[in-house]
Amino acid sequence: MGETPVVAHRRGTHRGRPQRVGRERLPVGAVVLATIAVAFFAAPFLGLLWRVPWSDAWQVATSETVRRALWLSARTSLASTVASLVLGVPLAWALARVDFPGRSLVRALATLSMVLPPVVGGVALFFSFGRRGLFGQYLDQWFGITLPFTTTAVVMAQTFVAMPFLVLTVEAALRQLDRRFEDAARTLGASRWYVFRRVTLPSIRPALVAGAVLAWARALGEFGATITFAGNLPGTTQTMPLATYLALESNPDEALVISVVLIAVSFSVLVGLRERWLGGGTGPGAG
Repeated sequence: MGETPVVAHRRGTHRGRPQRVGRERLPVGAVVLATIAVAFFAAPFLGLLWRVPWSDAWQVATSETVRRALWLSARTSLASTVASLVLGVPLAWALARVDFPGRSLVRALATLSMVLPPVVGGVALFFSFGRRGLFGQYLDQWFGITLPFTTTAVVMAQTFVAMPFLVLTVEAALRQLDRRFEDAARTLGASRWYVFRRVTLPSIRPALVAGAVLAWARALGEFGATITFAGNLPGTTQTMPLATYLALESNPDEALVISVVLIAVSFSVLVGLRERWLGGGTGPGAG
């Protein structure tokens, strides 16, 4: 006997790519509200594009100040993304799979910087890792390491505010993952670390990529914690958001062009994710 349509659909969903969401007719009221939401998001960017001095845009975008700030932002945001992956994935794994005392408190602590004003995070970093901070004083006395107002401080500030996005995304994917595949691998003699590398990580790849890109985008746009902990030193700690803030006071046209560059980079990356990464499942055939 042949398979029923329901069984065939389920088998195809697990073995192949995730099924695309079909078209659905929404109520008129929902369409109107959704349109207002889209307009609300689009209006600020339209206003920004309307005021940009396009005749001088290329000259401003290729100036020494913008190029240094863009290069610094690219380096530090990528470094903070790598740090978020190295530290955040094991943390998400522990939060999703290990039942230990105080897990809810650890989860709240790991995601606290998402809801805190970034300036508060910068103040906390400064009084922890500054030259007279709780930990920074010993780094200075014992090793001669001074973190504030350095490029390393920029990476620390960006990682502090960006890592929670990756942790939450990966933890949710690990919780939804069908663990039968991992159990089957363990029954065949695979170690826990081998199963994590060869079964778990490939299964949550869409969530892992999405979380990493969200963390990168948050790091690229970080301002408050960076200027508080790292300062605004051209070529050393002045990232694109800081350069935008400084230019807004002295040269608004330059601030507009820098803003457009940031928007273009971030928007291009997010569009490049496509539904494949942001909407996939978490099973072995996802993505």
